[in-house]
Amino acid sequence: MDRTVLERKALSELKEIASTLELHGYQRLKKSELIDLIMSSGNGEPTGNGASAVRAAADAATERRDTGAGDGGRADEESADDRDDRDDRDDRDSDDAPERERTRERNRDGGGGRRNKRSRNRKGRGDGGQHQSEDTSELEVRQGVLDLLPEGYGFLRTTGYLAGPKDVYVSQSLVRRYGLRRGDLVSGPIRQTKGGDKFPALVKVDTIEGDELDERNIPRRREFKELTPYFPRERFRLEKQDGSPVAMRIVDMIAPVGKGQRGLIVSPPKAGKTTILKQLAQAIETNNPETHLMVLLVDERPEEVTDFERSTTGEVISSTFDRPADDHTAVAELTIERAKRLVERGRDVVILLDSITRLARAYNLAAPASGRILSGGVDSAALYPPKRFFGAARNIEEGGSLTIIATALVETGSKMDEVIFEEFKGTGNMELRLSRGLEQKRIFPAVDIEASGTRKEELLLAPDELEAVWKLRRVLASMDGGASLELLIDKLRATKSNNQFLQLIHKSSLS
Repeated sequence: MDRTVLERKALSELKEIASTLELHGYQRLKKSELIDLIMSSGNGEPTGNGASAVRAAADAATERRDTGAGDGGRADEESADDRDDRDDRDDRDSDDAPERERTRERNRDGGGGRRNKRSRNRKGRGDGGQHQSEDTSELEVRQGVLDLLPEGYGFLRTTGYLAGPKDVYVSQSLVRRYGLRRGDLVSGPIRQTKGGDKFPALVKVDTIEGDELDERNIPRRREFKELTPYFPRERFRLEKQDGSPVAMRIVDMIAPVGKGQRGLIVSPPKAGKTTILKQLAQAIETNNPETHLMVLLVDERPEEVTDFERSTTGEVISSTFDRPADDHTAVAELTIERAKRLVERGRDVVILLDSITRLARAYNLAAPASGRILSGGVDSAALYPPKRFFGAARNIEEGGSLTIIATALVETGSKMDEVIFEEFKGTGNMELRLSRGLEQKRIFPAVDIEASGTRKEELLLAPDELEAVWKLRRVLASMDGGASLELLIDKLRATKSNNQFLQLIHKSSLS
């Protein structure tokens, strides 16, 4: 038989011919290899008796196809061709994948070959296509924050908010089944790695945010964007009963912080902004233990991270300056998503960010260039993600709040820092400004009383307290900046509490 005749036949027909000729090992051969095997059949001679045998086998295969086995043969051909197409698609997907890790995880979740697919199909036929329960009592249970990728699957970050060696793979089917969102605190049994898998896989979800999950009745959760934002109405008391730093007593009167506040601590370098942020964290966790505190340190010194971890009991999330800009942006995005999930459940969350200037710089390095460059080398597209982060702070009318207090650098000599600050200056509703002149005189806390304040402070302060604060501001405004702050610090140290100090202001002038 002529080779061109065989080449025109489908792969399934060639396999029938090989079966008729009683050839061995033809099942795994490609089409060209199978043709070579058929042509060389018949004692190694492609002509003569061998060729006659090939023609007879081809006629027999055609006859079987025409006399009743045709439908089955065509089905086999289509099935084989479909499988070949699927294999080709899988190969292309693997070649195009930017990261080997993502390719492995995608193969595990639906692209792992025909054998796994047939196995899953057999399981599905056994229980009506529903998820088959398995004994998970002996499996290890892990808990972590869910970080979803654009492809639909994700990982439980078990050792922090950045990728780590103990992360757990979460398949796309689990994400859809349980309605999981990025930032959820998820726990469940895991299946250990097999073969080339890099991470263990989550078998099922036991709890979300510590609440046990009933697969038969998964409640609908509110979306953060559906919640109604409103002005802060409830105040965070920063003054401690057992004695507070003078800085916190000043902030409590001059720039009160409410639940849902969006505040900026504007400071030149070395003016004490990190110290004030640390005192804020300690005051909030002492006076408001029900509040979930998160301290986010971006592009910060490692020793500052250690100091925060030892001085506060809240979550300290960090990406130090020796890490790439992509890590800075990744940890910030997962932190804000984690906070949103807590607010959706009616929790009060506080994020202390140091600093929003460095976060914007990180986005400027990591984000794709848009071609629209502002003064100082700032890409206009790089300012949107940090503004979205800062703009998430709000008081929720239905319950819960997200408070963000961020530091912003000024007077650094960098045009980029000035442009970044100008973009954020009008977005906050509370501002605490620190003065370089006071810092140079070594007057701490170096708070600029006149430039600091809170919008809608009448919603946070009692009427008599508000009247006393306004009287205090008028008196201090008539004095030199350094002298007024020194006088205020002396008077605060002479009184035990802000209430006692404000009562003195009511009775007499401050002098």
